[in-house]
Amino acid sequence: MSSSMFGTPLPVSTNSPILRRAGSKPVFTEQGHSESGYISEEGLFFPTEGDGMKSGTLPLHSVAIMPSPILLWRLKVLLFLVWGISCCKIGWDSVMRMSTDLQDLFLYEAFLYYNPLLLVTLMVWLWGINLWVFSQSTVNYSKIFDLDHSHLTHQEIWKCATWMTIIVPTSMTAYLYLYSHGEVSLAASQPVILYAVVLMVLIFPFDIFYLSSRYYFLRTLYRIVLPLQAITFSDFFLADILTSMSKVLSDLERSICRMVNRQEEEH
Repeated sequence: MSSSMFGTPLPVSTNSPILRRAGSKPVFTEQGHSESGYISEEGLFFPTEGDGMKSGTLPLHSVAIMPSPILLWRLKVLLFLVWGISCCKIGWDSVMRMSTDLQDLFLYEAFLYYNPLLLVTLMVWLWGINLWVFSQSTVNYSKIFDLDHSHLTHQEIWKCATWMTIIVPTSMTAYLYLYSHGEVSLAASQPVILYAVVLMVLIFPFDIFYLSSRYYFLRTLYRIVLPLQAITFSDFFLADILTSMSKVLSDLERSICRMVNRQEEEH
């Protein structure tokens, strides 16, 4: 029978080793407090009153709620599609504004400026795939290439490739748009700015943008250009990659010479 029929409530011991709440599992306590200071109800954790007063625990409504990874991934894919469609639309409209003779010259220059970086971006994507295959087949590539514990994983390589995939076509789209609208000097500055940014990121001396990996890459290039010290397998491997990219490096040299010559003509 309920205690209200007798007019007096039943006493409840605060020193009971087990406390229950409606719809919850037993919570074992020590002298009226839970061991962790939280009581579980339906998968949520609530701070107990006594522990909240002692430790100043924030209330539940002030805890940040993070969106699910699937939702973030869908949002990124949506933004990437919007960006890609916008670049294609702006580029196509810009080319259609020009005459046929001007289109041939213009597309040749755009190809000359941006083809090397686009191929380098593709190479970075493929290198990430290589690292992924190595990790799946339990190949200890860090030992083979003399990498330290802070070397880039395939996810980080793909992250770099994603940014390159976004930045290079965006610069090319700006080049197409400005050139077709008569802003020739501004259009000519777009590939110059892009190459300068790539160089600055590569040699940036501060501990951001994977400093140890950039230093390792530059140090390996130095050993390839000036082989005055002991050569490792990673030196041979990178030299082989650069040999395979001889056409890309040749286009890179021609594009830099073209940009320098054009800047001198404008001044």
